[in-house]
Amino acid sequence: MSKPIMARATAVWLVDNTTLTFKQIADFVSMHELEVQGIADGDVATGVKGFDPVSNNQLDQSEIDAAEKNPMHKLKLKFNPAAAGEEKRRGPRYTPLSKRQDRPASIYWLVKFHPELSDGQISKLVGTTKPTIQAIRERTHWNIANIQPIDPVALGLCKQSELDAVVQKAAAKRASEGTVMTDDERRKLVSTEQSLGMATEPKIPTAIEGLEAFSLREDDDEEEDTNNYLDADSFFNLPGDEQPDVEE
Repeated sequence: MSKPIMARATAVWLVDNTTLTFKQIADFVSMHELEVQGIADGDVATGVKGFDPVSNNQLDQSEIDAAEKNPMHKLKLKFNPAAAGEEKRRGPRYTPLSKRQDRPASIYWLVKFHPELSDGQISKLVGTTKPTIQAIRERTHWNIANIQPIDPVALGLCKQSELDAVVQKAAAKRASEGTVMTDDERRKLVSTEQSLGMATEPKIPTAIEGLEAFSLREDDDEEEDTNNYLDADSFFNLPGDEQPDVEE
């Protein structure tokens, strides 16, 4: 269902000027029922001026009258040609001011652990610009010495499902190009759920296997050498050190 423009202000107006239930208003403006209740209690949207959906051609008065008589009736938003395609707007997402300072850390994390992602994908994921991404890639960012890589999901800049979707898309593109991936890269290119479900069998490198075999051979040689060791008494009866017989 499409959301009316100025949804919160519309909810304020409906709470103040109608007898609609909280659920009816919440469904109409795409808000949570408890948030609408908070508006009625004065805890939410304080200072927000109500926006009349009837006079602004978003809702018919007949719809409000029918909904007030029947609590199960759902309000229907009038078609607004100006709002068509509004939710499909492209470009970087909006990032709140309180989290914008965390974007360089998230970009550094994505560049470091997911180098297969393009600048455009990172830009849409965390809401940044390509020059900023390029500066961090080339380590020419003015604050690069103080930037520590932090997962953008942990910072609240994107959802885990969104990150997984972008990574999966990068994996499909790399597979179509026939690029050979290492085991670590393949693990990075799967979703979090798949990665947690992957087997974690320990793998012994070939070089270590050879070292183990060499170590076993050394142990065998040491045992053979030990069998050939002379006892302590043999050091006092070395050849050429025989004492002449003394005649009594």
